[in-house]
Amino acid sequence: AACGGKLRRLGDDVTDELEHRPGRFVVNRIVRPRMACSCCERIVQAALPSRPIERGRPGPGLLAHVLVSKYADHLPLHRQSRIFERDGIDLGRSTLADWVGRVTALLEPLADAIGQHVRAGDAIFADDTTLKMLAPGTGKTRTARVWVYARDERPWQGTAPPAAWYRFSTDRKAEHPAQHLKGFNGFMHADGYTGFKDLFRAGTITEVACMAHIRRKFVDVHESQGSAIAEEALRRIAGLYAIEKKARGSPPDARARLRQDEAAPILDDLVAWLGVQLTRISGKTPLAGAIRYALGRLPKVRPYLDDGRLELDNNNAERGMRGVAVGRKNWLFAGSEGGGRAAAIAFTLIETAKLGGVDPHAWLTWVLARIADHKINRVDDLLPWRYAAAAA
Repeated sequence: AACGGKLRRLGDDVTDELEHRPGRFVVNRIVRPRMACSCCERIVQAALPSRPIERGRPGPGLLAHVLVSKYADHLPLHRQSRIFERDGIDLGRSTLADWVGRVTALLEPLADAIGQHVRAGDAIFADDTTLKMLAPGTGKTRTARVWVYARDERPWQGTAPPAAWYRFSTDRKAEHPAQHLKGFNGFMHADGYTGFKDLFRAGTITEVACMAHIRRKFVDVHESQGSAIAEEALRRIAGLYAIEKKARGSPPDARARLRQDEAAPILDDLVAWLGVQLTRISGKTPLAGAIRYALGRLPKVRPYLDDGRLELDNNNAERGMRGVAVGRKNWLFAGSEGGGRAAAIAFTLIETAKLGGVDPHAWLTWVLARIADHKINRVDDLLPWRYAAAAA
């Protein structure tokens, strides 16, 4: 325009902008004509299609969204209710809580199937953590527990899908893990919880201690006191983890050989060295406590040296508790024992899907569209790895 000449195109500058549009709500209207016979006056009508909640109006996708929002994204139900309100949808917290209770009851057989899959493994990981539960009639909370049992064979090329099974109890009595693991026979990675001792004494479950718990005590001492002995203990433990990094992804026999050749001498030296250090320091110090704990637990670590299916620590189970820990900071407590059980079912489904790289929202939507009419003896067909195979 400045000189009046014609413009010729030199190319394009392209800029991509990422935008977000909130999810939409859709009303699916089901119309079922009532038909009357002109001869006998009999009236017929097609049956209403099965839905996840009988005589309820939420669709599978909405129910999956509520579950994933609470137990994967840690949004309390009252916050979800406010989000829905901004879109013009009136769904109160009590309505959402009722849906969560009903849909987790519907999905419980699927969670039980995941539990059977976990207990069918040769080695599992176990841990527990606290969860506040509202005490009826007091207006206060009491301390309950969430337990997790995980199976993950990917580090040694196992073909079984990874899974995590959660259980809820109102206390930490030893009877709960005994009931959870009834019939299990194999190795169990665990911390030093005394309630597990009866299981180990029975002889069907072999204890494998956790090096991460041992290491953590030396980390605490080193951070608080700058102890040279704690620093040296951490250096020696780091040598064991360096060997595990090399072993990851190898078959069990190769892992066992590597550990026997390289890790066993380090572990033996660590035990001997810690024993000597304990005689040189005051027995009342935190460092002495860390050493005594290590010397008490290290003999239970040794099974991993001989069996490539085992791990050096219990971090698989501890990672499984992260969602519970983040969730309780947001929704604070379970409203009842039933609410705690519902949470355990939801965590089982969502965390197992995430372990297998499956989108929990897509999978739960798929499951909830089918499970009401699905045969109970074929519930394994709905497991997340079956969904992933069907979608591939």
